[in-house]
Amino acid sequence: AGRFLSESGAEAVKVEGGKAVSDVMERLTVIGIPVMGHIGMTPQSVNVFGGYGIIGREQNAAEKLMQEARIVQESGAFAVVLEKVPAAVANQISEELRIPTIGIGAGAGCDGQVLVSHDMLGIFDRFQPKFVRRYANLGEEMRKAFSRFREDVKQGKFPAEDESY
Repeated sequence: AGRFLSESGAEAVKVEGGKAVSDVMERLTVIGIPVMGHIGMTPQSVNVFGGYGIIGREQNAAEKLMQEARIVQESGAFAVVLEKVPAAVANQISEELRIPTIGIGAGAGCDGQVLVSHDMLGIFDRFQPKFVRRYANLGEEMRKAFSRFREDVKQGKFPAEDESY
């Protein structure tokens, strides 16, 4: 993690999970590496969940999420991402924790919001999760540009003389 921070220019690492990775989060924060936790639907563990479902709908699952959020906070994380969590559960977590909550599909009650840029810009357009708002349709523009490039290459129009050495 330290090497990643020094070589990538990132300012923190994101660690998915709660209790199962609390020792990792704690060790990282103790040596000065900022950690953002991530609970709920955690993409790197999607196969464990059996897909990209909502986490915390049932009462015992919601209570487990609350417990995981507390563990993330106690482990020294400076914030926690709540992904695909019912809004009411995310609100409860946000109200209880002292660290900021960042929602992705967790309702407006979180302290901040995040979207994957490829989703919000319409670059990936094969599927749109309910929580994604598209702010552009760059995927269509990109496909048009790639098609024009391909045709220019096929027709010998690219590169032109002024684009060549």
